[in-house]
Amino acid sequence: MWEKKLEFYDKIIATNPNFKRKGKTMPYTSANGYMFTLFNKAGEIGFRFSKEMQEKFMKEHNTTIYTSYGAVMKGYVLIPESMYDNMELLSFYLNESYKYVMSLESK
Repeated sequence: MWEKKLEFYDKIIATNPNFKRKGKTMPYTSANGYMFTLFNKAGEIGFRFSKEMQEKFMKEHNTTIYTSYGAVMKGYVLIPESMYDNMELLSFYLNESYKYVMSLESK
């Protein structure tokens, strides 16, 4: 089950050839010194957004803050499975997440 969900996460990341999935036990993407997507041991996907975008996203998609390994991941929202059938929308939000970390001061 985890492997199938990981394959799906990889499909989302593959929608943009500028991104490469990293990590073996904790898959993620990063840019500008910041992670911007995560895949946890429960097979859940989290995207990182600005505070304003987080609030908007959670309201529009009826979801919550993302947790990974029992920790609340500040700045991340849980991508609900109800969105999994809309790759175009997932790709849009992936790019929004990337744009957000690129707007931060580089590490």
